[in-house]
Amino acid sequence: MANNKPVPCAVMRGGTSKGVYFLLDDLPADGGARNELLLRLMGGDKRQTDGLGGGDMLNSKVAVVSASREEGVDVDYRFAQVVPGGGVDTSPTCGNILAGVGAFALERGLLPAGDGETRVVVRDINTGAKVEQFVQTPHGKVSYTGDCVIAGAPGASAPVRLFYLEFAGAKTGALFPTGARADLFDGVKLTCIDAAMPMVIVNAADFGMTGYEDRDALQNNKALFGKLESLRLQASEKMGLGDARGAVIPKFAMVAPPVSGGVVAARYFTPVSAHAAMAVSGGIGISCASLMEGTVASNVARVPAADDAGVFAVDIEHPSGVMQVLAEFDDKDKRETPVRAGVIRTTRMIMSGEVFAPEMQ
Repeated sequence: MANNKPVPCAVMRGGTSKGVYFLLDDLPADGGARNELLLRLMGGDKRQTDGLGGGDMLNSKVAVVSASREEGVDVDYRFAQVVPGGGVDTSPTCGNILAGVGAFALERGLLPAGDGETRVVVRDINTGAKVEQFVQTPHGKVSYTGDCVIAGAPGASAPVRLFYLEFAGAKTGALFPTGARADLFDGVKLTCIDAAMPMVIVNAADFGMTGYEDRDALQNNKALFGKLESLRLQASEKMGLGDARGAVIPKFAMVAPPVSGGVVAARYFTPVSAHAAMAVSGGIGISCASLMEGTVASNVARVPAADDAGVFAVDIEHPSGVMQVLAEFDDKDKRETPVRAGVIRTTRMIMSGEVFAPEMQ
């Protein structure tokens, strides 16, 4: 029978993605029932015609937010990737959707807003990473107005500064889960890294690619996806993540030497589609790999010098422009363990209201 009970939610743009944000208390307590409801609310068909999803992986994302019971943490964030025409995957995370979590939590009264800027500490339940957010709150109210522009998102908005803490090996227990900075699968050299998100990095040239292709050129290359998926499945097993068929982690990235003054050029996969820009978590993984000797990324990157505070500014060239990641290590000279990584994102409240689930078939 139909679910006629409306579910409060907000639709927000977070970074270069769009998603639907819910409070945990407004959804079923049971995880399976919650995922089933999310699938219905977002639309169960491939086009997601009967729900809030956008028919694309980048616009079929969900944030489930709650007040945290952990000391020193304000908010818990659960991410769900709703696959158009498929199921719900709660194993990955999304740093772009994360960019809206602090603002949503403040809008819903999960913590008080300060005057000017509010610090919100978020625990990413999916990965275990802890993230600091700084949300613009003039006069104690969230503001989305500003002149900050990020590549891959239209217009200008108020900046949201994100700093990842405790992210190295958060999902697998090791920064390099295979025990090496480079592995060989099917004759292809690749790097498996767990920095904010487990991912596999390859050199674009090893696939006959330049690494500067736009999203459409990548998206239409079915042979490329077949090769990447074969390597991803093998790497997942060696990373301790098990069988990755039907799962969206580990993610995948191709790198190449920079051409526009950046540190590295990269193309990111979600993994069943090519990203039009760059994921926040993916950018952190790529930047860390670019700065650490012996990885596939460091072999093509132009490693910058650290500033006086020991911070490395890593400009990643992607299909929509450039993302800058600020990375800090326990030792700026040896660069063995990343301890903090930050990006600037923007977010915007698109709508706030209630959504109804369609009748179950």
